[in-house]
Order: sequence, then structure tokens, then C-alpha cells
Amino acid sequence: MRWLKPRSLYNSYFLSNQCSCRGQPPSAVGCLEEAAALQDAEKHWVWRPKDSRGRLSPHEHCRTLSQPTYNSTSGSAATAIGVPTIAIVGRPNVGKSTLFNRIVGSRRAIVGDEPGITRDRLYGDAEWGGRQLRIVDTGGILPEEKDLIPSEIFRQARVALEEAAAIIMVVDGRSELAGPDLELVRLLRKANRPLFLAVNKVDSEKQSSLIDNFHRLGVRQMFPISAEHGRGVDDLLDAVIEQLPPNASTSENAENVEATNADEAGVQRGMSDQPSAHEVKVAIIGHPNVGKSTLLNCLTASERAIVSPVPGTTRDAVDEMVESDGKCFRFIDTAGIRRKGKTHLMAEKLSVVMARKHLEAADIALLVIDATEGVSQLDAAIAGYAHESGRSIIIVVNKWDLVISGQKKSGRPTKAERMRESKRPGDRAAYEERLRYQLKFLNYAPIVFISAQTGKGAEKIFPLLEQVAEERRKRISTSAMNRFLEHVDFERASVPVRQRVKILYMTQASVAPPTFVLFTDRAVKLHFSYQRFLENQIRDAFGFVGTPIWIKNRARNS
Repeated sequence: MRWLKPRSLYNSYFLSNQCSCRGQPPSAVGCLEEAAALQDAEKHWVWRPKDSRGRLSPHEHCRTLSQPTYNSTSGSAATAIGVPTIAIVGRPNVGKSTLFNRIVGSRRAIVGDEPGITRDRLYGDAEWGGRQLRIVDTGGILPEEKDLIPSEIFRQARVALEEAAAIIMVVDGRSELAGPDLELVRLLRKANRPLFLAVNKVDSEKQSSLIDNFHRLGVRQMFPISAEHGRGVDDLLDAVIEQLPPNASTSENAENVEATNADEAGVQRGMSDQPSAHEVKVAIIGHPNVGKSTLLNCLTASERAIVSPVPGTTRDAVDEMVESDGKCFRFIDTAGIRRKGKTHLMAEKLSVVMARKHLEAADIALLVIDATEGVSQLDAAIAGYAHESGRSIIIVVNKWDLVISGQKKSGRPTKAERMRESKRPGDRAAYEERLRYQLKFLNYAPIVFISAQTGKGAEKIFPLLEQVAEERRKRISTSAMNRFLEHVDFERASVPVRQRVKILYMTQASVAPPTFVLFTDRAVKLHFSYQRFLENQIRDAFGFVGTPIWIKNRARNS
């Protein structure tokens, strides 16, 4: 018996699709008319902007999902380059996410004893037997369940089954065979994919007889495994690889691909004036039930994430790649961050921890605020997390259509709602003024008012993302900074005498976020008012929209 040694991959492939209506060469997804004809055939999702009336705007920028990605939705492009997709399905709490983490080689999915933790589809890349694989983790399937979230989980799983080259059904070896298992096998046979049965939680040879209870399912390829310990997973993957179609295109055209890559590399070396492509990670953050998943679906023009009125629907972070005007943005829909005292289940605690982790790994944070509720203390705390971690921030005021229409939420009105009603309700300028007052430390963050459900105002987000991403990586030369210091009147800064310093010169040490180092005559911690004054002067002179600025002090002799 061999033990599983997972080898994870993190490869992203981009399909650069340009708009042929602008005179560019036609591609897999061109202008809107071409995209409409090819969308059903090739399963490419196309972001098509709409006007104020909800109609498609002709010949606008074509934004496409770059396929395949670490967490993409379509398997057509993956199949085209020879990367098969393996779907992991089963009833709740049988160990699907544990098996997914074992194969991918990372703690991508939240794992716990509570049933129904996984809800959205999770994608990961892995390698086994020299083959690259895309692994899809799905939520627990209950085919006959009519409730909203279980039915949405089933719908997400059906999308994974449609793009899968093989299916691994996971069952709990320590539980009795149930009716939902038989119903699920019947549905999986209709998919006409190679089906493998993984009898999980068989931790030793003494428990191998547990698989005898599952012969009733009629699945020939049956393997006893322990996803938590890795036992038997290697035999399962070997059998899956044998049933996959051979990757003939890769072996036959390997030399041609290498030659093409070499030619493209030579061309890129000669084009020194064009910057290299950079993937911008955008985390969508906020407290529960503010519309983060709806915003992700709006930006990607797909039903990528499950949306429901139940707070805390999203638990695992769901990310998707979107290409806009040659720039790649990876949107990460995080779980709603709430106070520690409000999280009781272990899955909720882990989802908050993972949301903080994905926020710290992102470049830009879209702080979503419910316009009908206003800015709460929790919103300010979440914004503080992003600000202190050095993330660039764009404030997204969602559900603005409800404020304009005058619709009120059921229940007792909050303090923010009463203040809004007393001060010109629906006035955007007044609302922004109050928001700036409540989030004073985010005076550099741009604000956009949208309705994620209808898509109105969402077209402003992509230009802002491009601008903030450029500002985040802007670098100012030392000579320009020294010329800037000559024109700054530091007498205007109200600083105690004992904390005043003489600035010799200033330089930018790094970007993302922009970090400046002051070389002074003595090692003294800068007074907060002095630092804030200098930061405002830098913004007035050089911009840095949407990104925090870090200023450090260093003595000349240190």
C-alpha cells in the first residue's frame, strides 16, 4: 500500500480575447454579436455591460473570464489544453472537502464535523502520474431537498458534473447505505462519465470489509480510502488517470508549443516598452448579507456564487478570474466577517479566519456597505483590517436603488436610518459626506454607488480597479521627492517641539503599498499629526488614489 504524496500546482492559463469590433483580430470571444453566437457552443462567459435601462450596450469593452483558472467556472478551455476536470460529489459530511484538500495539497476548503459546510464550487489544480488535473469540490448533494440553499448546492454541483471528465463519489464507510446515495448514483449514471466510488473513513486494513455494504450501488470502480490520512487515495487517482482520455495533443505538439513559446518570448524581450501582465487580486469584503456574492456574480456575469437572504451563506472563499482590456483581475468573494461573539459554529469561525487570510493576500479590497443600513461599527472594523494590512480600498455602497426608491427594511430602523431620513434621504452627496465622516481614515478611498442585483453602477468598478492598481504600484524617484520637500511648509504641521525633526531627504522604498522612508537628524517616532500632514501633502502632489501610504523614519546615523 502506497501513501499519497500530493504535489500541488498553481498554474493559470489566460485566453486573451480582444474585441473585433474595434479593428482587432477576431478571437474565441469577440464583440457582443460574436459572443452571443459562441456562448452556448464554447461555454465562455462574457461580461456584457448594460445601460441605465438594463439593455446591452453595443460595441463596448468585452470582458471575459480567463479560462481555466484556479477557481474558474468553465471546463471547455481546460479540456482544450488537455487538463481534465475531476468532480468530487457526495452527501453532506462524508469527507469530500478533506479529499479535495488531500489531492490539491493545501487547506483550500474549510473542513469540520458540521454537515453542509461547503456550498459553492471550489476549484484546485493538482498533478498525478505526470498529468495535470483540475479538482472540483462540491457541496453535499440532497437531490430531493426543496429548501433554497440545498437546491442551490445541487445546482452548483450539476455545473461541475457537466464539465467533469470523471466523477468521484464519496460515501461514509462507517454509516449505513441511505436512500439519497441510491438516488445520487442514479443521477450520476446519467452524466455518462467514468464513475468511481470512494468509501471514505476506512482508516486501516481491519476496516476494509466496510466496503461490502456499498456493492448495492453497482459501481465497479470502488476504493476504500482515508482522506484524512491519505490511505488508498493513490490507488484511486491511478484508476482515475487510466480512465481519462490520453493527452495526445500535448505529446504530439510538444515541440511546436515549445517553439511557439520561444518565439513569443523573443518577441516579448524585444517589446521592452510594454509592461508584463500582472494579476490583480481583488477581495470582496464586508459583514454578512450586504451583497458580496451578488456583486461577484454581477462582475463575472455568471451564477458563480450562491446567493440567498440568509446571512452567512458564503463560507469558503470563491474566486474567479476576469480579463478586462488586457488586465487580469481575480475576484475573491469572502465570507461575511462578524464579531467573535456572534460566531458560534466552528464553520463560521473558520470562515471568518479564512476571509481575513484572503484579504491579506489580496491587492485591492472592495468594501461593500449596505446603503439601507449605513456604516456600522463592524463596517469600520472591517475597513480597519484592510487599511492596517496595506490593502488598497474601494468603498462600494450597495443597494443604492432601495435608498432612491424609498423602500425600507422590515423591523426597527437603525440609528443610521433615522439620521438619513432626517437629512435629505436619497441625496448622494449628503450620504457620501456622512460616510466620509464615519470612515475618516479612508479619506483616500474612492466611493461608488451601485446596485449589484440590477447591475446599475457596476460598470464604474472596472475603471476604478485599473486606476487603483496603477496607483498602488506607482514609484516616485528620489529626486522628485526631494524637490517636493523643498516646497512643503512644515510649519503648518501642529507637532510638539520635542517631537519635531529635521528632514534631510526622503525616498520611496517600495510599492504595494507605497512606502516612504524619511532620513532625519534624530531617531524619533513621528507624531501622528506630522505623519498625517506629510501623507496629505504627498497625495496632493502625486496622487496615490485608493491606496494607503506608509511612512517610516530613519535617523541619519542609524
